Amino acid sequence: MLKMKSLSKAFVTDAIKTQALHPFDLTIEQGEFVSIIGPSGSGKTTFLNIAGLLEEHSDGLYELDGQNVAQFTDKKKSAYRNEKIGFVFQSFNLIPELNLYDNVDMPLRYRKFNRDERHKRIMQALEQVGLAGRKSHYPTQLSGGQQQRVAIARAIAGTPSVILADEPTGNLDSKMAEGIMSLLKDINAAGTSIIMVTHDNEQAAQANRIVQIKDGHLSEYTHNKKAIA
Repeated sequence: MLKMKSLSKAFVTDAIKTQALHPFDLTIEQGEFVSIIGPSGSGKTTFLNIAGLLEEHSDGLYELDGQNVAQFTDKKKSAYRNEKIGFVFQSFNLIPELNLYDNVDMPLRYRKFNRDERHKRIMQALEQVGLAGRKSHYPTQLSGGQQQRVAIARAIAGTPSVILADEPTGNLDSKMAEGIMSLLKDINAAGTSIIMVTHDNEQAAQANRIVQIKDGHLSEYTHNKKAIA
């Protein structure tokens, strides 16, 4: 599904070149759950942005579904993000002026589904995260854990191939975080790939694989090794 070979990222200004990601190889198959760990400033978010087609890499090869993303037009990147990739952020990124139903509906409208298809997808997604009964509520009427569940519903309503989760439990207490991890594992068990950035070792260990990024270098852990944040 996702293949990166000798991929790197550098930020260049007139005075300095900063190597955000040193050349690395990584392949993630459809249906995998991969945790990305590492200290702040190590390059985790840069990696996730490149994976999600929000940022371009500098050198190397990045293939999605067997296609070289360097050949994608901006329009094709946008379509891929909307149809193939679901995003879940630490800060939820819900629109406060919209109720839960309309928050989940927003990305579906860009795909021009008809009203009946959108309604079916919205209700199925809200049901899956346990919030169908609160579809008319607004984000400010929910707890942090519930808001993150809405964000997950918005991501899965489009039936993406992969979900990119950037610290999805970072703003939640341990009980709420446990619920979100359980939900992500259920979604993964149904066939959706998940790539999750986290600082939490216990949560990272629940993934199939763990990849550490430190000072822009990627290294992979085997299943029986402990993650180091």
